[in-house]
Amino acid sequence: MRKALSFVVLFLCASMTPAQTGTNSATPDPCKSGHELATTDCTLTWHGITLYGAYDAGIGWVSHGLPDNGYNYEGESLVNRNGYQHRFLLAPNNLQQTGLGIRGKEEFRPGWSVVFNASTGINPQSGLLANASATDTINNGLPRSSYSIAIDGSRAGQPFNDEIYGGISSTHFGTLTFGRQRSLGTDAMLLYDPAGGAYAFSYIGYNGTMAGAGDTEDARWDNAIKYRLTHGPIHFGAMYKFADGSGGCYSAAAAAGNPWTAANCTPESAHNNAYGVDGGGEYRKFFADVVYQHYNQAISVLNPLLGPQSATEPFESTTDSINTNPITGANVIDTTNTVYGIVTDNSAVMAAARYTWNPVKVFAGFEWIYQTNPTDPLGVGASDQGGYVMSGVEDNNLDSPKIVQIWWMGGKYAIGGKTDVTSAWYHQQQNDFRRPSTCSPAAGFRSSCAGDLDEVSLYADHHFTKRFDGFAGIAYSWVSGGLAIAIPHGPGVPYRYDSNMAPTIGGRFVF
Repeated sequence: MRKALSFVVLFLCASMTPAQTGTNSATPDPCKSGHELATTDCTLTWHGITLYGAYDAGIGWVSHGLPDNGYNYEGESLVNRNGYQHRFLLAPNNLQQTGLGIRGKEEFRPGWSVVFNASTGINPQSGLLANASATDTINNGLPRSSYSIAIDGSRAGQPFNDEIYGGISSTHFGTLTFGRQRSLGTDAMLLYDPAGGAYAFSYIGYNGTMAGAGDTEDARWDNAIKYRLTHGPIHFGAMYKFADGSGGCYSAAAAAGNPWTAANCTPESAHNNAYGVDGGGEYRKFFADVVYQHYNQAISVLNPLLGPQSATEPFESTTDSINTNPITGANVIDTTNTVYGIVTDNSAVMAAARYTWNPVKVFAGFEWIYQTNPTDPLGVGASDQGGYVMSGVEDNNLDSPKIVQIWWMGGKYAIGGKTDVTSAWYHQQQNDFRRPSTCSPAAGFRSSCAGDLDEVSLYADHHFTKRFDGFAGIAYSWVSGGLAIAIPHGPGVPYRYDSNMAPTIGGRFVF
């Protein structure tokens, strides 16, 4: 079997020529042999269609971690509310998401091309599709002491959980595409994060709050149209997401604390449209972008103590903050393989820059996020990403607007032509959105109180070949105030430990 696969790869590489693919001098040549594939940056291209991918895995140690599961694709480098035990573990996708993709660009008339891309993320330790929602649902109903690692993210086990889109590109008029695509915030994060979105060493890569304009699930948009145009040193982008899915069944009476019945439940339409714009440019070795994004009915799936539910947990919130009034009512949808989340309307403005002064690159960015209770509430049974259904919905989680601010800065130093050393600092701060405010050490903090999260990281990455590199580094993260509180139904429960140290070593193969 291995010999057969090797023969196929070698035959495919040998059959690819520049004439067939239409490549130019700025594009790596197609591979002509297996040796070229292993040692150069040639592409697996045939008739304008390119197969690409990456495999990234390693081992790590965490000071406060949890048992892993095969659906988790981000590792455990960031401080976790339920982490309690130091442990060695397999560390997936440290610098880059393991996965496969296929893209194409075929010219149909001078200056005009058809383009497409389809890609998905795979967990290297299990072979399963990356699925943040499943990390929550497999913990449903379990006691806190039995949780495995759970995350929230924009990959939910879809066949193409990264992107799948198609469109038209013009050398003069830009590129227009439609489908599932990375948000403008995600594009900017990958350009201006000193760690390039590395899960093991970047807070804004690990947690998509910044890229998703407030909620990590929105780092990718389904049913979205995207336009990009570059003119000289200036570039522009615009994106719009069409509403899709079901809004579920909303009960105003139940939200006010009364029993849920079919008579007081009104079907809701999905209003989860979104839009964004991006403008930026370059001057010599200085690059900068400003991005604005708005998302209606953004969903934050709640992690353990937040997401995993029992049969006695409620399905909708009261009209006041979850942190001031308990929620009453019974579940009306089975919690098996369903999710529980907070719904908000989000707006965000981000500015970022980088400057290259060989052999040093410096990066810096800031984002301001404004979240309110949704104008159009979702109800029980609403659609979430990846085909998941919401058996629990909180539409009135905020007593007042929640403001999140995120800063980051860092640098990358090139040693010779093969080794990079990267250092970065990330800071997130939230306001006190509980009214009336009783946030103080004496009164006890709640998750709606002001709080901070920080992460610092340092790692080295050495390229043995164009395809293969090895890396080693460490990340340390900590939380305080309201961000150090988990959000069960009622008074806040502190993180088990408010910090995490995570050294990691591993390797990556890219093609």
